Amino acid sequence: MKFKITMLLFLVTSSLLAQIRLEGVVKDSIGNPFELANVVAINQKTNALDSYGITNDQGRYKLSLKKNTAYKIQVSYIGTKKSEELLETKEETITKDFILEYDNTLDEIELVYEMPVTIKGDTIIYNADSFNRGTERKLEDVLENLPGVEINDDGDVEVEGKVVSKVMVEGKDFFDGDSKLATKNIPSNAVDKVEVLKNYAEVGQLRGVTNNQDNIAINIKLKEGKKNFWFGNITAGGGTANENELYLFQPKLFYYSPEYSINVITDLNNLGEIAFTRRDYFNFTGGFRGPSRQSGTNINLGSNNLGFLTTQNNRAKDINTKFGAANFSWSPNKSLDLSGFTIFSNSKTELQENRDVQYTNPDLGIPEESTRNNTIQRSDLGMIKLSGKYKPNANNQLDYDILGRVSKESQDQGFFSSVIGDINQLEKSSPYSINQNLNYYYTLDDTNIFALEIQHLLQDEDPFYNAILEDKVNYDDTANNLGLDGAQLDYNIAQDKRVKSNQTDAKLDYWNILNNKSDINFTLGTILSSQKFDSNIFQFLDDGSQFNPTPTINGGIDTNTIKYDFSDVYLGVHYRLKSGIFTFTPGFSAHAYSAKNTQFNNQVTDNFFRLLPDFNMRMQLKKSEQIVLNYGMRTQFTDVSKFASGLVLNNYNALFSGNPDLESALSHNVNLSYFSFNMFNYTNVFANINYNKSIDNIRNTSIFEPGSVIRVSSPFNSGFADESLSASGRFERTFGKLKANVRGNFNYSKYNQFIQNEQSVNESFSQTYRAGLRTNFRKAPNIDIGYRYSIQDNNQGANNTKFFTKAPSIEVDALILKSFTFRTDYTYNDFSDASGTINSYEFLNASLSYRKNKDAKLEYEIKATNLFDTKSQNNSSTSNISVSATEYYIQPLFLSFRLRYEL
Repeated sequence: MKFKITMLLFLVTSSLLAQIRLEGVVKDSIGNPFELANVVAINQKTNALDSYGITNDQGRYKLSLKKNTAYKIQVSYIGTKKSEELLETKEETITKDFILEYDNTLDEIELVYEMPVTIKGDTIIYNADSFNRGTERKLEDVLENLPGVEINDDGDVEVEGKVVSKVMVEGKDFFDGDSKLATKNIPSNAVDKVEVLKNYAEVGQLRGVTNNQDNIAINIKLKEGKKNFWFGNITAGGGTANENELYLFQPKLFYYSPEYSINVITDLNNLGEIAFTRRDYFNFTGGFRGPSRQSGTNINLGSNNLGFLTTQNNRAKDINTKFGAANFSWSPNKSLDLSGFTIFSNSKTELQENRDVQYTNPDLGIPEESTRNNTIQRSDLGMIKLSGKYKPNANNQLDYDILGRVSKESQDQGFFSSVIGDINQLEKSSPYSINQNLNYYYTLDDTNIFALEIQHLLQDEDPFYNAILEDKVNYDDTANNLGLDGAQLDYNIAQDKRVKSNQTDAKLDYWNILNNKSDINFTLGTILSSQKFDSNIFQFLDDGSQFNPTPTINGGIDTNTIKYDFSDVYLGVHYRLKSGIFTFTPGFSAHAYSAKNTQFNNQVTDNFFRLLPDFNMRMQLKKSEQIVLNYGMRTQFTDVSKFASGLVLNNYNALFSGNPDLESALSHNVNLSYFSFNMFNYTNVFANINYNKSIDNIRNTSIFEPGSVIRVSSPFNSGFADESLSASGRFERTFGKLKANVRGNFNYSKYNQFIQNEQSVNESFSQTYRAGLRTNFRKAPNIDIGYRYSIQDNNQGANNTKFFTKAPSIEVDALILKSFTFRTDYTYNDFSDASGTINSYEFLNASLSYRKNKDAKLEYEIKATNLFDTKSQNNSSTSNISVSATEYYIQPLFLSFRLRYEL
């Protein structure tokens, strides 16, 4: 590895020393500079495009050229005549200015050589082949080569520090614009152009009256041979590991024509390569965004999903996945667009983890706990969506969407607690939901625009929990409190829950455009929500019968039957003013709230009125440089489960009892962000600061049994303010063939917790620093060197913990003899606390593939994962009552052989 790094640094140094700069200014005949003019250098000997550049706001350009070489320099700008000049480089920098003459007869510039980057208004167009190095296999590889484009740790695409909200292919949504499905599956050899659409507006009629500066979409233009033909690839493979048979089968097929498109993605494997995670499923909105998000009201419908243990970086002891997805779009005429998709995912995951838990304030007699568990998770997830858009003319647009979700999940845990003993836990659930969306947009004339948006959600959740506690003596106090029958061999306790939610969000917007610098927006909206919650705790007896206990705590209530109704009627007013580089949007929303919960023939009602101000300011310093300030006051409402008075069994050691007298919380949020992307020298700067203060926030008070980790928690409105502050920053710069970046993330939170009726202030401060250096050679091997250092500092009452993670990494990507592609990545992790290293582990993966040439149909690959056969990895986490360090066991060394066929 050291030899490879030394050789690479030698190549980089040699390449840089063998180059000189050509720089200057592009302007018109009276000296006005041209911003975003294209400058290319064509090697006269090889007839290849050796370098290119784009002028900045002062008209300056800069090219890196080879010494002692003859070039043709071409300079072009829309609406001007192209300028060409021959020059020969020597040993020193050359300064050369160009003057372009206007030519109003030209609609566009025709270049013999296609520019790698072209800018047209708010659209940046990248020519993929100008950046590809021959080792790309999917869209993700193409995007990572483009300046200003990144793939973040969550797999989302970022452009200039902003997450891309939609990915399209030939102007058609790819699975509703989901970026992860696109980047992981669209083949790289189908990509001709990547269009980055800044200031993207979902509805063209609202482009001029809404702030779209943070909205970015990507449109993939296909190569000519990929249109009106099926394209894609089929990958099949297998191998062995620990005498287990490995398999992989991944057909991915695509068809695009002007009238319709079809995408089919399938993935079956037991190699741990997860195509669609549970996180992807629950984050997959299908394009649904509730109007309530813009009203100043946050209402939480709660989440009754199973408390699944999560895999770390898609690593677990064993993972089997089956995934299938199909997407279509059809335009029968110019006015009507129909589309839809269906997704199904099946997975079986085995996890093993060891965890050491330190609870808040050990002076209160709460013991530290060590746990060991083996878990098997089974998950069937499905969703289907149908959409229609009817736009008969420029002034009318009608949209309708319906999204259905259904799932069947279970989690079976063999668990050992150093405090409680052996526990078997079973969780299962089969929820479903139906979400509908109806939008109508109407433009009356140039100054009056209307928008009606209605969304309806119907959701049914039925989680079941069962715990078998074999060491009865460690659970006797809790069993007595619950009223369990102690004459059984063990404590076999279970709980049924059912949560039904029905919510409608609707709003009507009206914009009046006062002049070309200002407009006013009126919003009339409502949120109507109804939830029903039922739960029941019971005991399985040795003879198989069920026993309904009566607890000796919580007033003897262990069941829940509650209905929670909520309504919000609001009126919002916002005024937008453009003045020079500034855009100001002050406003407010006036709300009439009503919240009512009914249980045990008692009704608690909370009706009140509240005015919520908000403010947005944008400072557009340059076309790709801006400062944004946001302030918002929001009212936060909780879900039905927090009001339910009866006992709820959240876990073997966690009982919960709601509070029917809960009230809403109020939060203030301030966000300041800075974005800058310089196409002249490919410098990308992003910085963000966010501060949140929550008043009357709902917190839990927890009572632990003496000397035990078993607790009963109840919510209440805390009279103490909770605060959080986060900051992040990134600087990225390209130096010739090198791209360097540094970034940092800081998160600080302070909140008040109540344990054993004593208040404690919990503080958490996490820091993560990253640095990276990546080469971008067309022929030489490329290397990506990174380093991550993180600190997790927690102060919870009298309990202070601090964990450190150091993780250097290196990736190598090489095209050898134009036919072999070699990839390898290595990561070393050192996980420690103040007393020293807790665990260190390393991962090495490598693959070697053979494809006769770039147009060959067949590719052969051998791939090895976890070459060091690392057994486990570590991380730390914090909750409101504890801090834990966890060791996760992962899959062993896998060696697989794969055959890939390109259609």
